[in-house]
Parts: sequence; structure tokens; C-alpha cells
Amino acid sequence: MYIDRVLEKDIVKSLEHFPVTVITGPRQCGKSTLARKIMSGRDDAVYLDLERPSDLAKLAVPEMFFSSKKGSLICIDEMQRCPDLFPLVRSLVDEWGKNGAFLFLGSAPRDLQSSETLAGRVSYYTLTPFLWREVKGAATLEQYLSRGGFPGSLLAEDEETSALWRENFIATFLERDLLQWLGSSPGFVRRLWRMLAHLNGQMVNYSSLASSLGVSDKTVRSHIDMLASAFMLHAVPAYRSNMGKRLVKTPKIYLSDSGIASSLLGIGTYDDLLGHPTLGAVWEQVVLANVIGCNSRAEVFHYRTKAGAEMDFVVENGPCVYAVECKASPAPKLTKGTYAAIQDIRPKWTYVAMPGEGRWPFSKGVDAISLDLLSEDGAFA
Repeated sequence: MYIDRVLEKDIVKSLEHFPVTVITGPRQCGKSTLARKIMSGRDDAVYLDLERPSDLAKLAVPEMFFSSKKGSLICIDEMQRCPDLFPLVRSLVDEWGKNGAFLFLGSAPRDLQSSETLAGRVSYYTLTPFLWREVKGAATLEQYLSRGGFPGSLLAEDEETSALWRENFIATFLERDLLQWLGSSPGFVRRLWRMLAHLNGQMVNYSSLASSLGVSDKTVRSHIDMLASAFMLHAVPAYRSNMGKRLVKTPKIYLSDSGIASSLLGIGTYDDLLGHPTLGAVWEQVVLANVIGCNSRAEVFHYRTKAGAEMDFVVENGPCVYAVECKASPAPKLTKGTYAAIQDIRPKWTYVAMPGEGRWPFSKGVDAISLDLLSEDGAFA
């Protein structure tokens, strides 16, 4: 069963207006499935998966292969395996003068994608694991929270299969991808990743982590940066402000998928999650992933002052500023610190994201809102 993705229309439009379109995102999030769906109605599409030796061999003389497919949509999966192709692609798209010539898929860190080479010729999109608005009806919110959004985990036939998929994903990621990029011990990165899962939604003290792991601050920072660039973490910066307030400037760290966090924390089911002290942080994480996934052009920050005013997320979409407070209860309550933050930020609107249904006024300028409505087009317009 194919599940429609929010980005599909944007990517189809990009193919009409740019010579090269790039879809990045973590492994197993559905990039290949989405690309095949887009290509399914076209007779001129060519698909290569560079993890298949037979497809990689076709690019032994890449200029000859590409020239033989001139006029087609050439889709290359795991493009980061051949970054030296980018200069050739730039030359060919300039020569051909045609939009929709190449569709590249990649799961490597963004800085391996050579964007400078294709400047002005390429449009980038990041595909996340499933957003709630994409799978509502195919899964329950309880499953979405505990299993996460990766298709293999969320759509598994039972809890045991879902948990096994996530464990295998974590092991493969540690033993293949990070070892390739950093040359680090999988055991070390797993320990760091598990510690970050316990610190989900908090401001990370690099020195404390480094001391616990017996390494330098620089080593911890480099590994956290790599996990973020490989789409496994979100680092949410502090809100930029000229209000004259004494702000806490340290970024907050969130794991990018609640199912991966559950596995790292040893949480098996939704019932286990309900009784776990990280439930609130997991809910924040899910809200963040959906806000980012549905508003790719927006910037997301957190807000905290020395005086105790605090807002989980501040979303800037062009000139519009919105505030989002996350409450893992269908009957949310706000603190004085939240109201103080609203007074400081003065957002266009404040949303209280809660795991219930619908949208209703909470107070003046503040609405309680469900996850699916928060993710609708126009929520942050």
C-alpha cells in the first residue's frame, strides 16, 4: 500500500522548474518509494541504485551513459556514493538546457552533496519519516508515538516486529554509515546516542557528556554534529531576540524519531511509554518533527530566559512568528513561565499542541490544537 507523501507535489513541481532535484533524508524513510511513485507515470524514467553493483557498473563511463539517456529523467539512488559525478552533471545540464533531467536521492550528510557545484541548477528537499497527517488512518496516534514514523517500524504487523526493525536499523546505521563517515567505534556511538535519548529535549552539556564517555568535548560535538547531519538528531537553536531579555542561548537536542528514541531507552510499547519519565520529551519530539516536516521553509527555535519564561518552540515563517507549547495531555494547562514567554515573543498566534482531537480556544490568542491540525497547510502562514 502506497501512502501519499506531503512533499510529492513539491518534488513534481521542482522537476518542471529545475534541471536537478535532490531528495535527502535518513535511510529507510521512503525516498526510493516516493521516487518510484513519481516515475511510475513516465515512460522516459531511468532508475539506478548505486548500492547494486550492476547499477554502479553502468556508470563506469558516466558521460557515455548519461548522454545515451538524454531527454529522460535519470534517477540515481544513494548518489553520495559517487560525489565526483556532480561536476559532470553540471556540465551536462548546462549543455542540455532541460529541466527535470536528474533526480538524486541520498542519505549521507548534506555536506557530501556538493551543492556549490550545482548552484542555481538544483532544488533540495528533505524527506522525513512519516508525518502524522500522512498516516492518520493507517496507524493510531499511540502506535505513531511509540513506533515512530519509519515505514518499516510504524507499519509492522505487531509490536515485536516493529521493535526488531528498529534494533536492526540502529545496528546497521552504527556499523555501516557512521563507521564509514567517522571511523568511530559503534559501541561508543551507541552509548552516546543512548545518553542523548535520556537527554531528549534538554540543553546538552557537552563537557558533562565528554566526561561520562571519557573523551574530549570536541569529540562529542563532532559526533553530535554528524548525527544531526545524518538526520538522526535535531539541534534547536535558542531564539534570536533583541528584547533586552537575558536569554539562555544553548541549543536543545531532540532525537528525530520517537521510535528510535523508544528503542534506545528500552521502551517496548505505548503503555511502557505512558509510564516513562520521557513521555513529555517524546511528545515534544513528535511535534517538532511534524512542524519541521510540514514547514520546510520555516525556522524553529526554543525560548528560555534566566527569569523563567519558556516556550518549547518559536516558529518563524517569513515575517510571521508563532509560538508552540507541547503538552502530552488532552487537558493541557499552561504555566506562568509560558504566559511570560508569550508576552515576550508576542507571536501572531500560540498553539498548545496536545494529543487530542480538534482545535479550541485556550485563552486570548492561544489555541489548543491536535497534531494533525497543527500540521495542516496554513497553520503557520
